[in-house]
Amino acid sequence: AAGMFLRLLSDVRWRAANPKWRRTTCSQRSTSSTAEPHPVSLPAQAQVVICGGGIMGTSVAYHLSKMGWKDIVLLEQGRLAAGTTRFCAGIVSTARHAAIELKMADYSNKLYQQLEQETGVKTGYVKTGSVSLAQTQDRLISLKRIAASLNVMGIPCEIITPKQVAQLHPLINIHDLVGAMYVPEDALVSSANVSLALATAASRNGVQIHERTSVSHVSIQKGRVTGVETDRGQIQCQYFVNCAGQWAYELGHSGEEAVNIPLHACEHFYLLTHPLKEPLASTLPTIVDPDGRIYIRNWQGGILSGGFEKNPKPLFTEGRNQLEIQNLQEDWDHFEPLLSALLRRMPDLEALQIMQLVNCPESFTPDMRCVMGESPTVRGYFVLAGMNSAGISYGGGAGKYLAEWMVNGYPSENVWPLDLKRFGSLQSSRTFLRHRVMEVMPLMCDLKVPRWDFQTGRQLRTSPLYDRLDAQGARWMEKHGFERVKYFVPPGNDLLDLGQSKTFYKPDWFDIVGSEVKCCKEAVCVIDMSSFTKFEISSTGDQALESLQYLFSNDLDVPVGHVVHTGMLNEKGGYENDCSIARLSKRSFFMISPTDQQVHCWAWLKNRLPDDSNITMEDVTWKYTALNLIGPRAVDVLSELSYAPITPEHFPSLFCKEMSVGYANGIRVMSITHTGEPGFMLYIPIEYALHVYNEVMNMGQKYGIRNAGYYALRSLRIEKFFAFWGQDLDAFTTPMECGREFQVKLEKGMQFVGQEALLEQKQNGVYKRFTMFILEDHDTDTDLWPWWGEPIFRNGRYVGKTTSSAYSYTLERHVCLGFVQHFDEKTGEELVVTTDFINQGEYEIDIAGQRFQAKAKLYPFSSLFTHRRRKDELELSGYQRE
Repeated sequence: AAGMFLRLLSDVRWRAANPKWRRTTCSQRSTSSTAEPHPVSLPAQAQVVICGGGIMGTSVAYHLSKMGWKDIVLLEQGRLAAGTTRFCAGIVSTARHAAIELKMADYSNKLYQQLEQETGVKTGYVKTGSVSLAQTQDRLISLKRIAASLNVMGIPCEIITPKQVAQLHPLINIHDLVGAMYVPEDALVSSANVSLALATAASRNGVQIHERTSVSHVSIQKGRVTGVETDRGQIQCQYFVNCAGQWAYELGHSGEEAVNIPLHACEHFYLLTHPLKEPLASTLPTIVDPDGRIYIRNWQGGILSGGFEKNPKPLFTEGRNQLEIQNLQEDWDHFEPLLSALLRRMPDLEALQIMQLVNCPESFTPDMRCVMGESPTVRGYFVLAGMNSAGISYGGGAGKYLAEWMVNGYPSENVWPLDLKRFGSLQSSRTFLRHRVMEVMPLMCDLKVPRWDFQTGRQLRTSPLYDRLDAQGARWMEKHGFERVKYFVPPGNDLLDLGQSKTFYKPDWFDIVGSEVKCCKEAVCVIDMSSFTKFEISSTGDQALESLQYLFSNDLDVPVGHVVHTGMLNEKGGYENDCSIARLSKRSFFMISPTDQQVHCWAWLKNRLPDDSNITMEDVTWKYTALNLIGPRAVDVLSELSYAPITPEHFPSLFCKEMSVGYANGIRVMSITHTGEPGFMLYIPIEYALHVYNEVMNMGQKYGIRNAGYYALRSLRIEKFFAFWGQDLDAFTTPMECGREFQVKLEKGMQFVGQEALLEQKQNGVYKRFTMFILEDHDTDTDLWPWWGEPIFRNGRYVGKTTSSAYSYTLERHVCLGFVQHFDEKTGEELVVTTDFINQGEYEIDIAGQRFQAKAKLYPFSSLFTHRRRKDELELSGYQRE
């Protein structure tokens, strides 16, 4: 095949240009007399061993060597770039929904553009641009949202008409299009050659590269990587990087301690044709037709076209042993729907001669985002894999961020959406992965509207109340594998498809959530919040308190029974976690964290708590069902059930007490609701969960009790200006930047992680500020809704993005939360953001290209029914205590 010939030609050219590298590699094992009899032996030790010689492994090696690390060995079981990289379509596209993926792709594009000049290896880089087509108005809205993000990132992009599409690519049928997005700086490359160029540069910087060397085992001692075993001997090392692509899952399970890397392969098809009679120009833009589920690019005067079918074929579920990925069996029947879509889009191709149908495996992950970062269980074990068919677009940026992570201890951007620790061990079941990737692959092209949910791998982690709530009309979503209620469909409603409604506008559940919010405000509601991460930390002496005082930013030396809201900060002062900690006794603490913190927080604490201490830490998430009792009548329900005084004098705000509720003992009751509304959190041993829930619902009938879900909680917390970790807060956000100085013990003379960074911010000011925006000229019924990620403009200039938003049923407006930055108009330099800067600007929020006026606030409204500002500072301090 022509593809194989090109691959071999690039090998020959590259090896000819790199004789030093050639001498250190192991030749192909064969009976040929040309095989080297004595390959160069492996080093006995190295600082870093990278497994995998595709785009990811070579990119990590390249960036590590650029950052000054030289003692690096890259091992490839076959030949360089002979895995998925060899079959990659070579499309470098920056049109991505997630900001971090967009930044990775943009960096990759810029890197590849200059790589040939840097290394002398031809990479086939051609700046063709790309055109993403829209057959429906909803698809066009989706593209407009992406375009808004690209433009503020400085990446040229425009929404164009079907006629303009025809001008850019004359062979495209435009009759069913409503518009398109044109990104002129997107490009094409030869993926294998890019890998070889990266390897060339890395080799010149001192990286040793050995082909035909298989890693069989990763040695681990006391939770740290100590070396690797290969079929050619052992190498001792401090760091191991798993860039094994298709093989990453199996390799992760090859050590003494398993490292779960949730990915699974599917067959991926694309077509190669002979050149057209009039060969296509090499500069014609790549066409992406998501509604047709296909992409089309120029290939040597003909075309390369593939796609993501609705019925994908997973493979290698039982594991795999081949060294290099071969072209799998052609399956024209399976490819037929994609071929039909191609011929509808380019009718002139009917007479075109087909050269080959390529079928190669691609790795997909459970949430369509790649996997990177350090293992939560093994120090020094890093992973970069699972690219979901976007390996060449992400390769440069992903390798850069992982190299920064290894060298500096953290990357230069917030990569939490890609962090391996966002997954738990439950997502590594082969059955789960097989079923999930069958859903994920079609989703690559499906329209992604806000609040969509995966349908596979569900009902995996559930509260003991699941069946009870489901019978009452619960509609479910999933977080970290845990089922959580979105809202409850009232009896008699025939909204059977409510959970599947897809829109960028006002959703079907609007009135339902509104009634739940109203009940929270006026009566009492119950929300099952059992998914929250729960740890118990204790010690025989004062070690637990001393360690936690250092690891958390707020003062935990409070009287027994008090609850402290605190951040778990990194050295830069950024939030690694945002949590509530109750002091159960002098030497025992109960920690409540967001659902997706279960793996990350555990690893963070385990790596920082003293090894030889008497501190014990237990994950008790599964031991307790958590009920959030919200509303002014919550106190009445609880006092009648417990026969204990629940008045503010006996049960002040942020207080924790063990109580009896109904017949059940040992219920941990906290006066906190995570919304700013009055009420209580009940942490109930799971064997009592059903009893306590029934008692609460029965007793609450006379007070108008009802069930509620997380959508109501979201509306309540956003209108109260409450930031949530993972949405608003991340490792690059400090308490000073989001108005939480009061949760930091700076004045108490105690050392804690992040202290120096916060003291510096206190002295010099902050460069971004968490701000609340109320949309002014926005029609909830007819205008597009904001969700998150919308650009914020101040006096016509871009200053930041929203992080979360919700409709406030109290204010009867949309509320967006986000960070405002201040850039010098001439130099672009970051400047300090002051209160005056926030208050004196005129703001707009860009929703899919349409800007809406917004009012900026640095504190929450008490109410907009009266359309007056809150003036009482005491109310503000009351909000802060919550």
